[in-house]
Amino acid sequence: MTQRRLGRSDLYFEPLVFGGNVLGWTIDEAKAFEVLHAYVRLAFTAIDTANVYGKGKSETILGNWMKARGNRNKVLVFTKLGSEMAPDEKGLSAKYMVRAVEESLQRLQTDHIDLYQSHRPDAATPQEETLEAYDLLVKAGKVRAIGASNFSAEQHAEAAAISKAKGLVRYESEQPEFNLYVRDRFEGPLQDFCVANEVGVIPFFSLAAGFLTGKYRSTADFGKSARGPRMERFLNDKGFRVLAALDQVAADTGATLAEISLSWLTAQPGITAPIASATSIGQVESLGKGVRLTLSAAQLKALTEAGK
Repeated sequence: MTQRRLGRSDLYFEPLVFGGNVLGWTIDEAKAFEVLHAYVRLAFTAIDTANVYGKGKSETILGNWMKARGNRNKVLVFTKLGSEMAPDEKGLSAKYMVRAVEESLQRLQTDHIDLYQSHRPDAATPQEETLEAYDLLVKAGKVRAIGASNFSAEQHAEAAAISKAKGLVRYESEQPEFNLYVRDRFEGPLQDFCVANEVGVIPFFSLAAGFLTGKYRSTADFGKSARGPRMERFLNDKGFRVLAALDQVAADTGATLAEISLSWLTAQPGITAPIASATSIGQVESLGKGVRLTLSAAQLKALTEAGK
């Protein structure tokens, strides 16, 4: 499987990133170990988490797994900071970043983070301060590359200009919400900026929190998982058009709706790799099939049109 480069960084990985938000939330540590084992057995290496997931639980479980398996040098660890851990533990100030990185390193039981990301913009902190702090972390060897999440094209442009003018490390990636149903948060100016400036894109909610698996087709299906109640916003004309298009491609290819959704996503301009979560070995195997699936131009077009 061909690896993709994240932005202009030295990080190369397969077109799939495991979403660590489920670790310590919908699966416990024992189950997490099984799922992560299955993920690396399929030759995938990138795992995304954040300090705020389970208020440290996700990072802790990931750290315990890497220690137990002795494979830190064989996987890429992506984590984030900025979302509120506590009233005095949030944002992107230099002072807080120094503290947050050490806490994440301790939970992850490692001496470096491969991709350290700003979880969301911080209006209270100048971008120059944040980038200078990141630059020091990279020079100290604690971070290999930096990225952003939930940033606009304008915020990325401002950050890029600061990095260039001051010779600071630059954001190599953006992590937006983007999938076959939710398109407007990435398509347009943000996608154009990322493509033009070689900023890698690793979208979250790649399967629309599970809607694009096809298991939520009415309110009666909400009880199928902890995410069920979130599906109501997708049950509309657009959502049903997307499901119908996915059903048609599934009938033609024999692939599942989730696999087709991931294949569509990996084919979009600027996308490095989708982030997707799994709570079972079977789901992991399906994710792998999805990013290895190649759809025809006609199938891609039909899906794109349905999601407009």
